[in-house]
Amino acid sequence: MYSKNKMNQIALAILLGCGLAVGSVAPVSAEAPMAAAAQGNVLRSTLDNGLRVVIVRDTLAPMVTTQITYMAGSYETPAGFPGTAHALEHMMFRDSKGLSGSQLNEMTGKMGAENNAFTTNDATQFFFVAPAQYVDLLLKIEATRMRGAQLTDKDWALEKGAIEQEVSRDISDPGYLAFMEAERALYAGTGYAEDALGSRPTFDKTTGKVLQGFYDSWYVPNNALLVIAGDVDPEQTLSRVKELFGPIARHDTPARVPVKLAAFKPSTISKTTPDATGSVQFLYRMPGMQSKDFAAAQVLMDVLGNARSSLSELAAQGKVLSADAGVQPFSHGGIGQIEVGFPKGGDAAQARKHLDDVLAGLLKNGASPDLVAAAKRAELAQAEFNKNSAVQLASSWSQALAWQGLDSPDEAQQRIRDVTAADVDRVAREYLKPDARVTVVLTPDPNGKRPPNSQGFGGSEKFGSDDKLDVPLPAWASTTLAKLDMPHWTLNPVSMKLDNGITLIVQPTFVSKTITVAGHIDHDAKLQEPVGKDGIGRLLASLFDYGTTTLDRSAFHKALDDIAATESAGDGFGLAVPTAGFDRGMQLLADNELHPALPESAFTVQQQTLSRTLAGELQSPQYKMFRALGRGLLPAGDPGLREATPQTVDKLTLADAKAYFAQTYRPDLTTIVIVGEVTPEQAKSTVEKYFGGWKASGPKPDVIPKPVPLNPASYAVVPNSYASQDQVLMGQMLDVNLANPDRYALALANNVLGGNGFASRLMVDIRVKHGFAYTASSGLNIDRSRSMFYVYYGSDPDKVAPADALVLQNIESLQNTPIKAAELDNARQFEIRSIPLGVSSVNGIARSLLSWSWHGEPLDQPMVAAKYYIDLTAQQVQDACGKYLKPKNLVQVVQGPDPKKH
Repeated sequence: MYSKNKMNQIALAILLGCGLAVGSVAPVSAEAPMAAAAQGNVLRSTLDNGLRVVIVRDTLAPMVTTQITYMAGSYETPAGFPGTAHALEHMMFRDSKGLSGSQLNEMTGKMGAENNAFTTNDATQFFFVAPAQYVDLLLKIEATRMRGAQLTDKDWALEKGAIEQEVSRDISDPGYLAFMEAERALYAGTGYAEDALGSRPTFDKTTGKVLQGFYDSWYVPNNALLVIAGDVDPEQTLSRVKELFGPIARHDTPARVPVKLAAFKPSTISKTTPDATGSVQFLYRMPGMQSKDFAAAQVLMDVLGNARSSLSELAAQGKVLSADAGVQPFSHGGIGQIEVGFPKGGDAAQARKHLDDVLAGLLKNGASPDLVAAAKRAELAQAEFNKNSAVQLASSWSQALAWQGLDSPDEAQQRIRDVTAADVDRVAREYLKPDARVTVVLTPDPNGKRPPNSQGFGGSEKFGSDDKLDVPLPAWASTTLAKLDMPHWTLNPVSMKLDNGITLIVQPTFVSKTITVAGHIDHDAKLQEPVGKDGIGRLLASLFDYGTTTLDRSAFHKALDDIAATESAGDGFGLAVPTAGFDRGMQLLADNELHPALPESAFTVQQQTLSRTLAGELQSPQYKMFRALGRGLLPAGDPGLREATPQTVDKLTLADAKAYFAQTYRPDLTTIVIVGEVTPEQAKSTVEKYFGGWKASGPKPDVIPKPVPLNPASYAVVPNSYASQDQVLMGQMLDVNLANPDRYALALANNVLGGNGFASRLMVDIRVKHGFAYTASSGLNIDRSRSMFYVYYGSDPDKVAPADALVLQNIESLQNTPIKAAELDNARQFEIRSIPLGVSSVNGIARSLLSWSWHGEPLDQPMVAAKYYIDLTAQQVQDACGKYLKPKNLVQVVQGPDPKKH
């Protein structure tokens, strides 16, 4: 439901030196009520009304996720209303009987929870992630929404502006438009011909009656699946599910129209794109998730995407900029997408020929049995890695039952095991025929055309909405949420300093037979790249893929495949490996990190690739937007404004890369975090065995940029003739760093302003009340020496001025008026109660420990913050806003339709 194109915070951090399936699902069988059945940590039941329930106990963190999936997506929508399922998804976040949309938003914030939803062609899912003690509230919310949604014309009028802004955003992407066009060609005459997103004309025709009809037809318990995963008592949770959902009556759903595919002629769709690079894409019909051939199709795409495949070799050899393969799966079909990238001004026809040759070779010679075996190992290993996150665990059950029509994820894994090389070859030859595809060619060109029918989406100055913050909660929620306690902190990492200066942090977990490694070398390329050598760090990073001094590229990736490991090397490095392969995986990681091959031939290839990529990247609207922001925030001549260009990259040499490697890759600036089925002693022994010989020479380099003064106000426009709406980014430098406790008062203020989703002032004012934007948010990037505050939203050009006024009004209000006690409580509750969610997965634990360590923070940093949040007063928050927020100094950058073409 939220924007998939949020501002890239990583890009901001780099710039400023700040840290940081197609078709309907099969009909749901009229199962007889099933007694609760427990298998290990899984409890399953089917209620008398047909609701299927799966409860998975996972004790990694004190959190829980609920995923309720209704087997109704765009395939089931009424004729002429392809966006109905998506529209209903939005409306489910508004009023229900006994629960208003405002109450839902406030409850979500008070719980410290995350909630969202998504609509596919086959189904619609609503999910929560929250502290485990609130599972009862989550169940109450979903039971209320299952049959209590109030789908009035008034509420639809309020929501339509926001959903049309979402459409406006997505149709600004030529790649998305091309995919939709291909989808219509591949699935003409079926319910899959139209994307689930919807369009302005169909939303203009949509009424509360249309939405109510769809809701009444499909949102019933016998057409739903409820998956609960986390640190909960399965029996008690099931009992509560029966109490809340059991009284909801079942009723038959409409008959589903079977998928009948028509013959189609191969075609080519050509469009220009504002992106830095272009692409040639071959799109094919693929077997659906409920097809017995789906597993073979998964393995086929994995084979194509393997680093050792002939497709990947195209990029490694410099014949194309990039290569990739994947599938957009649906229950009774899918779209396979195999693509290569080419530079701005490059030869699309030659790139297409390279891609054709690879696929012709696959169809003629078949897939490598070795790559098939590697793909199967990787798929089965991923099933084990899914246990490292309650969210992933729940999603694997939701996908298996709702989309794949299987009994369990185990059945999906068995289908992978059963795949043979012959199955993969058969599926490839049946589905990847040259005369059975749509070809998409996206050519970089900054002077594109805005999509038709894209103006005037949504928004009016007065919607008359009564949505507001701080509404009284239902009694069943207010009592539970009244008392704020410090969260239970579950991490107990062991931190040690090795003889060569490496900081090693180990957090044992035993939820899966896997181990995850995350590493970071403290550095700043803007400070450390020699004068005239801009881009050498990025170029060096691309060379680690080519193996080590003892294993060439192919042998290195085969060694990783043999143990089903994924690995990356560079200034940020990592390893994910089944426990049995930990020693070998660490040996390969260390060999790659400390002894990269750096072959001359690879250097030449990647130098040309980077140069050609930069030629387009520097002209792309997104790059120009961040560049304009940087120029506004940083003083002239600041190292943060250095940029690599084709000219600087073309002058680089392999000797430059080796010198930069020797200068910046140092053990005394390195942190390694290991999380998983391993003891601290085992981890230390293994790291010392393979990294212990790494030595630093010379003094440590300066890797922290100097503070900069407050920036003056400025305004910049970045034309994007493809866009149908403006992206607006406002920012200012903050005179705060990680050592300054005022950061916590600013964090609470940011939560109130725009950091807490629908419960924030900006979302209420800009989206909910006025419909000016699909999303509006604010954020803080606090680092060791440089920090910034920013606001982001996307809006139609004629809505920017009133949206800007609301932004400034809300910032000034924080400075001039103490926030209300209820708002302060909400902010405290969110910031403190959400703490367990940040470390609720193995990846989250590894990333968090790594970041806290190299930023010089304690390894229980959230608990330190929580103590500040508890004690801060409204006056202290107001004082911090008055001291640090400077609305008159905001830099504003607007990327959007070229004014000359309005």
